[in-house]
Amino acid sequence: MAGQSAKLVTIIGGSGFVGRYVVRLLAQKGWRIKIVCRHPEQAGFLQPMGGVGQIQAVRANICDARALRAVIRGSDAIVNLAGILAHSGKQTFDEVHCEGARRVAEAAKTFEVTNLVHVSALGADLRSKAHYARSKALAEIKMLEACPTAVILRPSVIFGEEDEFFNRFAAMARLSPFLPAIGFGRTKFAPVYVADVARAIVRALEGNAIAGTIYELGGPANYTMKELLHMTQSYSGRKQRTLPIPFFLAMVQGFILQYLPGKILTVDQVRMLRANSIVSAKAQKEQRTFEGLGIDPTPIDAVVPVYLEKFKPKGMFEHYQQ
Repeated sequence: MAGQSAKLVTIIGGSGFVGRYVVRLLAQKGWRIKIVCRHPEQAGFLQPMGGVGQIQAVRANICDARALRAVIRGSDAIVNLAGILAHSGKQTFDEVHCEGARRVAEAAKTFEVTNLVHVSALGADLRSKAHYARSKALAEIKMLEACPTAVILRPSVIFGEEDEFFNRFAAMARLSPFLPAIGFGRTKFAPVYVADVARAIVRALEGNAIAGTIYELGGPANYTMKELLHMTQSYSGRKQRTLPIPFFLAMVQGFILQYLPGKILTVDQVRMLRANSIVSAKAQKEQRTFEGLGIDPTPIDAVVPVYLEKFKPKGMFEHYQQ
C-alpha cells in the first residue's frame, strides 16, 4: 500500500485502453491514483494493480467543470486521456476534446497543479478538413494557454491486446472475403505500442520531458494502410485480398454507416485518412519523440502476432495441432 505521503495523480479517462497501462505503471512506482470516469463501477478491474486504498475510481464527466474541479482538488499531477473517435449525443469533439481540455487545464491552474500530461494525437491540425484533427489541435492550444507547463503527447495509431485497430480488422477478416483499403491503402502510419505510450506518460510525470512541449510518438517504422492490412492477415492466418476503395466512394459509405449503431465508419474518419499519421522530420530533429524521452519503441512483430493468434482459422492453439 502506498503511504499517505505518496504523490496523488488524477487520471481522467483512466479506465480506458491506454489508462489501464498507465495505472499499472504508476501503481508499481508507488503513486496514489485517482481514476476519473463516467462509470466508476466499470473500473473495478484496476483495483488489483495496486495495494489496498492505492487506487480509487470516482465519477465525473469532463463536460462538467464543477465535478472536474472537485475531483482534481488535492492532486499533485494530472493526466488527461479523455477522447472520442466519433460523436455520440452530448459527447462531441468540441465538448470532449476542446472544452474538456480547457476545463482540465483551468482546474489545474486553480489548484496550482503544474505537472500535467495531455494525450492528443498525431495528425492534430487546425487546417485539417477533419473535425477530429481540428478539435485535437485546438485542445492543445487551450491546454497550453491555461497551463504553459503541460506536456502534450501525440501518438500515432495505438496497438495492444485490447486495441480497436488490428483486432477490428482481424475480426473483419473472419467474415469478409476482402479487407477495405480506403484511399487505395496509401495513408502512412507509425503504430505505437500502448505500453510504450504509458511509459512516455510516466516519464513526463517524473520530470523527464520538457515542460510546454509537444512530443510526437511513433513506432520504429512507418507502414501504409495496405501493408498493415497484409500484416493483419498474415498474423491471423487469413488470405483475404484487400479491396482498394477511392476516397470519394469511402465518403459515401461513411455518410451512410455513421448513422448505424457502432459507427463502423464516419465521414470524418475518412477525412482523417487523407493525412499521414507519422512523426515529422522537425520533431525527430528536435528529439520531441520517444527517443527524446529515453524510450526505445516496440516493433509491431514483437507484440501483435501473439494476440492475433486467436483469430486463426483453427484457433490460437493451431500450431499445437497435428
